[in-house]
Amino acid sequence: MKSWASDAIFGATRRQSLVRAGLAIVLLGSVLWFLPARRPGEEGGHHGAAAPGLDLFEKAGVVELKEGQPAPGFTLATLGGGQASAADHRDKLVILNFWATWCQPCTLEMPSLEALWSRYRDRGLIVIGVSVDRGAPRALLEPYVRNLKLTFPILLDPDSKTSDRWRVTAIPATFLIRPGGDVAGMVTGAREWNSKEMRALVERLLPHARAHR
Repeated sequence: MKSWASDAIFGATRRQSLVRAGLAIVLLGSVLWFLPARRPGEEGGHHGAAAPGLDLFEKAGVVELKEGQPAPGFTLATLGGGQASAADHRDKLVILNFWATWCQPCTLEMPSLEALWSRYRDRGLIVIGVSVDRGAPRALLEPYVRNLKLTFPILLDPDSKTSDRWRVTAIPATFLIRPGGDVAGMVTGAREWNSKEMRALVERLLPHARAHR
């Protein structure tokens, strides 16, 4: 059974109308995942208290996942012609963003992802953008990245096998992956990634975060 995201990615003619007519659906869509999100008052919060950790996630508009959910591995081609693997960044906080050039909300959030990357890249954060544009058309992707002045790594998922493995059902879909490889949280829809609320959450999840407190 095909999801909305699969139809949008693989239906070249149909996807433009879906983007225009279904913008609200994209913004309010969900990402299916293996484990449920932690709810207020449940046990298992960071440092023995759920509420303070949840407050940071909720204020940033990120759904927190219970600990112990390993991120699915992947190796993808880069826009520059090389290859990159999830294992390359296990010592960092990874923000993994699935997007496409035809996705308007994706374009809207790109500048704030770039700003967050620029702010924290020297403290152990890496932003990775995974394009799900069918066929990875470089004639479209390269001007897009250049025009938005994106400097974080761009990987290519031309057949959407990786996004399927991550159970992405709508884009933009973004995952926060702790150092070590567990998924901390997920977001469906555009966010202001350089907001003070998001920065507070990022600073909590950065490697060696305690040393900066």
